[in-house]
Amino acid sequence: MIKKMTPVLYVEAIEPCLDLWVNRLGFTKSVEVPEGDRLGFVIFTSGDVEIMYQSRASVQKDVPSFATRSLGQTNLFVEVSDLGAIERALRGVKVALPKRTTFYGATEIGVQDPAGNIIVFAEMLAEKPSP
Repeated sequence: MIKKMTPVLYVEAIEPCLDLWVNRLGFTKSVEVPEGDRLGFVIFTSGDVEIMYQSRASVQKDVPSFATRSLGQTNLFVEVSDLGAIERALRGVKVALPKRTTFYGATEIGVQDPAGNIIVFAEMLAEKPSP
């Protein structure tokens, strides 16, 4: 059975995404693999949450058939416990989805990372106690 699932985002360059994940959202780089004088692969972690970024140059060497895929076309849905804290951390990041409340009971906001990927952060509304 499935033990873990981690998204791998293919990008032209990883460096522009560091600020978002490390400085703004508090993730750490748990793995960093160079590709020449740039980053080729990085794993960002925060507790049990993990996301990977891999550069096109690294993908070309690793799995050449994947290197022709479109970059920056991934959407991530991230459930959070405090959307207000996330909003404060993301000030100045390009908003892709203005703050809204959904039919499925979430308040969410979406941003675009420097590579073009959309990341939607959602805080689920607390369930009301039964009468």
